[in-house]
Amino acid sequence: MTTVTRRTTETEVTVSVDGDGGRQADTTLPFLDHMLLTLARYSDLPLAVRARGDLDHHIAEDVALTLGETLKRVIPELATRYGAAIVPMDDALVEAVVDVGGRSYYAGPVPDETFEHFFRSLATAAALTLHLDVRRGQDPHHVVECAVKAFGLALRQALANGDAVFSTKGSVAWEVRP
Repeated sequence: MTTVTRRTTETEVTVSVDGDGGRQADTTLPFLDHMLLTLARYSDLPLAVRARGDLDHHIAEDVALTLGETLKRVIPELATRYGAAIVPMDDALVEAVVDVGGRSYYAGPVPDETFEHFFRSLATAAALTLHLDVRRGQDPHHVVECAVKAFGLALRQALANGDAVFSTKGSVAWEVRP
């Protein structure tokens, strides 16, 4: 089990990835909770998220940062590394492509300022590359949900165990001294 808690004067967020398979989201923001549970389901990650804060924007941003930090800690060394998915949902069609190889980059956009910031913050904190290509969609709710589902499926592929470090560099070793 991996648990990360982020506390500021504005928010307190805890994200856990637990092996028991349960999924929970309690952020005080119903649509964010729905999207987090959707992400957990499609990525097959047993996520538990709890957040409290002063403003909706701060809660969503800090959940993304904490989730990203948690994901960074659970990426297997022998991860498949890359994942891609295209998901249709009613009027929406979104493609997500992910690389969990340790380089932060985000390209969107999605038609919702909160979730645009959410995806960018998550990609930065998780040190992953995420491309979201909204091919179609009129209803912002459908487009965001479609993007979350596509990201979840792509992330599931990328986190799957492979048989070797998927890089010509091999494993990256860091040494930090005070």
